[in-house]
Amino acid sequence: MTSFGGPVAHIGYFRDEYVTRRRWLGEEEFGEIVALAHLLPGPSSSQVGIVIGMYRAGKLGGLAAWLGFTLPSAVALTALALWARGADLENAGWVQGLELAAAAVVAAAVIGMRKALARGPARLALAAAAAAAALLVPGSPVQAATILVAGAIGGLVFRRPGSALPLTLRFPIGHRTAVTAAVAFCVLLVGLPVIADLGASHLIDLTEAFYRAGALVFGGGHVVLPLLDDAVVGTGWVSQQAFLAGYGVAQAVPGPLFTFSAYLGAIAEPSPNGVAGAAIALGAIFLPSFLLLGAVLPLWSAVRERVVVQAAVAGISAAVVGLLAAALWDPVLRTSVHGVEEALFAAALFGLLRIAPPWMVVAVAAVAGEALF
Repeated sequence: MTSFGGPVAHIGYFRDEYVTRRRWLGEEEFGEIVALAHLLPGPSSSQVGIVIGMYRAGKLGGLAAWLGFTLPSAVALTALALWARGADLENAGWVQGLELAAAAVVAAAVIGMRKALARGPARLALAAAAAAAALLVPGSPVQAATILVAGAIGGLVFRRPGSALPLTLRFPIGHRTAVTAAVAFCVLLVGLPVIADLGASHLIDLTEAFYRAGALVFGGGHVVLPLLDDAVVGTGWVSQQAFLAGYGVAQAVPGPLFTFSAYLGAIAEPSPNGVAGAAIALGAIFLPSFLLLGAVLPLWSAVRERVVVQAAVAGISAAVVGLLAAALWDPVLRTSVHGVEEALFAAALFGLLRIAPPWMVVAVAAVAGEALF
């Protein structure tokens, strides 16, 4: 209920609560968990919480930790979607304000992530190439291919011998569970698109779209925006206005940004939508994290010691900065900024983000947008 500020801030809250206050684990153990979460695709802060839960109480502990961290924002965003389905979002001034708030937040995310993940000429070039690919050939297949190619390039270019961290963690998960989880992850990632292409049902389409987003995004947070936009706006399930309005509101609620999926599942057309659609989308986007953690945790020693894995993640991280930069231009700015007035409003919100938390900026944007637009 109090975890505002995105994945980095969430990890800070976790450290304060579980290392400093409760002393459930030490600094080295916490650092190992954070490193593990950043090596895997999916929402990094949510995965840190899940791993802490598993470390304390096994598989049920991981599930309980996820529910506690996820449900507040998921419920709030589902309620917003249920209300918004009957509202005229296209002509609402507050929606325009939220769209511009989303533009400011994404711009701030691109700049911050560029400094952290695309430092140096090689990583910056990889980010630029990823952005160019996404703009020239839009769509999820190109984004997925870009991520894979960036990982391969990173594995070759960014290797640093001796950079692996020592292992300090052990988890109560058996190797049979690891194999089952790994097989399930791969079968769903490959099988769901095949079934969806057969035209089985919108239920399968919805599940496949959100499962793919959860399985292919590294770092979580704003980097999931391009995949979700292509999945629900590109298919016509959600309007661009409704997408950006929900994305703006998602900045004002605590918890992981991946709960934006609950809003999208609830507001999507055709059915299943509403509460059922929210539950399907939320479960599908987080399922890859549970399967990957179940597969990797028992094998963490062998995986963590491979420098090539860390190098590949460095390449992927640079590429997702480029993908997010491309999404900032199209659809975010091209959809929300139509003239000088909107550009100045977005610039003012961007400046406000430097001195105020995102939830406050979103609230100001909604009120001012209703008054101005």
